[in-house]
Parts: sequence; C-alpha cells; structure tokens
Amino acid sequence: MSNACGRARGRIVLATLAAALALVALHSLAQSQSANLTARQQFLIKLVAAAEERTHHTVRYDPAYVRIPYPGGDVPQDTGVCTDEVIRSYRALGIDLQKEVHEDMKKHFSVYPEQRRWLLSHTDTNIDHRRVPNLMVFFRRKGESLAVTENAGAYSPGDLVTWDLGGNVPHIGIVVDETSPEGGRHLIVHNIGQGPRREDVLFAWKITGHYRYYGPGL
Repeated sequence: MSNACGRARGRIVLATLAAALALVALHSLAQSQSANLTARQQFLIKLVAAAEERTHHTVRYDPAYVRIPYPGGDVPQDTGVCTDEVIRSYRALGIDLQKEVHEDMKKHFSVYPEQRRWLLSHTDTNIDHRRVPNLMVFFRRKGESLAVTENAGAYSPGDLVTWDLGGNVPHIGIVVDETSPEGGRHLIVHNIGQGPRREDVLFAWKITGHYRYYGPGL
C-alpha cells in the first residue's frame, strides 16, 4: 500500500510539474507574440509617417528607364513614379526594396511577370523593383496578402494598395491615418502624375491587390 501511494504521489508531482512547464511555455509564447505584434504596429506607424513626409517633396513624374547603383540606388530625387514613393518610404525605415526584390527574383524568377509581361529572361536591378506587377508578387510572397474588398474599414494605415487605372495600367499607393470627411475612408499617399500627394482615392479605380509588408526583419 505504501509503495502504491508513493507511486501515485510521484505521478501527481510529475503531472503538476508538466502543467507548470506548459503554462510557462504558453506565457513565454504569448509574450513573444505580443512583442512581435507591438514591433509590427510600431513599424506601420513609422511607415505611414515616412509616406506622409513624402508629400512635402516636389517630384516630377518621369517613367523613363534610368541606370542606378545597386544596392541603395534611386532615380534623381526630383523625379519618379508611383512605385518610387513606396520605395522611398520603405528606404526611410532602412529597407531597400531594390535589394529585397532583386534577391527574391534571382531565386524565383519564374514566379515574377518579367517573362510574360516584358519578355525578359533575366533580372534588372535598375527597374525590377520599380514595376508595380513585380512589387505585387513580392509583397504577396514576403508580406501579407489581404482581402480586396469594398469595405473601407478593411484598409488600415500602412497597408499597400494596387489598382488597375484602366487598360491594364497598374498603380500603387500607401494607406495613411487621415480619413475622408465623407465615408471615413483612409486617404492614400501616391504619385499619379502630380508628385506625391495625400488623396481620397481608395475606391477611385479597380483595386487589384491589398498587402502589408514589414520588411525582412519582422
């Protein structure tokens, strides 16, 4: 009887210890997830601020092909297109989309539309990251691909939105904090020809993509 009681107590002790260890592990995981969530939230706040800052720059819309250094290359600061506002906003946070896109394209060239859309057989660090269709693939692969919906509340500050302007002409912008007086839609920082501006254009064209990208570290 004594031995049986001892074994029973031992099993109870082991079960209690296992339960305690499981609780510690869950608590540690919850803390880690909470810290990661906070870091991502802080990142989006900084990205929105960087996008807003771009609206203070004078940029002449110029889609010309330009040879630029790699990595960290950029077209002249007073020129650019819609993608350059996204690129420059991320670069303000230390993330070089030229490098990130190029490195992924080198490894997975066939998933990008270079061959189908531009009939190219190799990467090009001068232009690849400046093409909306390439960014769409990259953000889908390396970030979060979110629902495309007519619900304005589904689009949050820091999100990236792509559109078809008509005739298969792509466009991209960044969702920011400020909302429209009518409808409460978040405004978009983008460059569609008049330089970087903050405008109520979320549903101005057909939305083709909705993404969230925190960079390679998060």
